[in-house]
Amino acid sequence: MSQINIGGVLKGGAAAGSIMVISEFILNVPVAGSQMDKELAALSLPPVSTAATATFTVATFLLGIATVWLYAAIRPRLGPGPKTAMVAGLLVWAMSYLYSGVFFYMIGMQSLGLVLVTIVWSAIEMIVASSVGGYLYREA
Repeated sequence: MSQINIGGVLKGGAAAGSIMVISEFILNVPVAGSQMDKELAALSLPPVSTAATATFTVATFLLGIATVWLYAAIRPRLGPGPKTAMVAGLLVWAMSYLYSGVFFYMIGMQSLGLVLVTIVWSAIEMIVASSVGGYLYREA
C-alpha cells in the first residue's frame, strides 16, 4: 500500500476547497441569504457576522482538503477515479452538511425548505469538488 501524497492532497484539496467556498458564497448570499436572514431574525439572532463568514470560509476550505485526503485514503481500496472521489465527497457531505442540516431543522433553527435547499445544493457541490480534487490528486 502506498503512502498518501501530501502535496497531492494539498493541490487537489485547494481546488476542491476553492470550489466549495465559491459555491457556498453563491448559496449563502444571492440564493438563500435573504431567507437565512429572515429565519435568524425570527429567532432574535443577528445576521451572520464578517468574523463568522471568515471562519466558515476557512473551515470550508479545510473541508476541501480533508475530502481529498479521504479520497487518497480510500483510493487503494476502491480504486482511483471519479467514482471513488464521489464516494469520498458524499461521505464528507453526509458527516457535515447533511448532519448539520437535519440538526438545525430538528432544533428549529432553520425551516425545512431552507434545509432542503442547503442539503441538495451541498450534495451537488461536494460531488463536483471531490471529483475535481480527486482528478488532481496523484500518488507520490
